[in-house]
This record gives sequence, structure tokens and C-alpha cells, in this order.
Amino acid sequence: MANSAGSKKRARQAIKRNKHNAQIRAKVRTFVKKVTYALTEGNKKAAQGGFVAMQKMLDQAANKGLMHKNQIARKKSRLNAQIKAL
Repeated sequence: MANSAGSKKRARQAIKRNKHNAQIRAKVRTFVKKVTYALTEGNKKAAQGGFVAMQKMLDQAANKGLMHKNQIARKKSRLNAQIKAL
């Protein structure tokens, strides 16, 4: 348990930041799933449209340090290759 005023504030900030980051991560996963579902349905138009929106969300998550930039690059590359293969 935090004792000093500064450490109590840090604990409060950590809880708030964790909640915010969890929301962003969940949103990123949702965008990835939308593209994945469009790919499984074979809907290239929806997959391409979703990919553009997903790409922006992934880049924002990488810039904020929520996900590693190489992981983001790998996800984008693999999904783009699947879209092109349709």
C-alpha cells in the first residue's frame, strides 16, 4: 500500500492509465476482428475498408507504446497479404 502522498497519487494514476489503455487495446482488437471476419467471408471490399481504419488504430497504439511496433507491422503485413490473396 502506498504511504506518501506522491506514491498514492502514482497509484491512482496507474489505475486510471491502465483502464484507458485497456479500452484502446480492446478497440484495436475489435478493428482487427472486423477485418478478419470480412476475410473469412471473402468480402474483399469490406476487408479493404476495415483495413484502412484498422491501420490507423494500430499505428496510434504503437505510437503510444501500448503494443510493440514490430508486432503492429507484422499484423498489418499479414492481413494485407490475405486481402491481396482474395
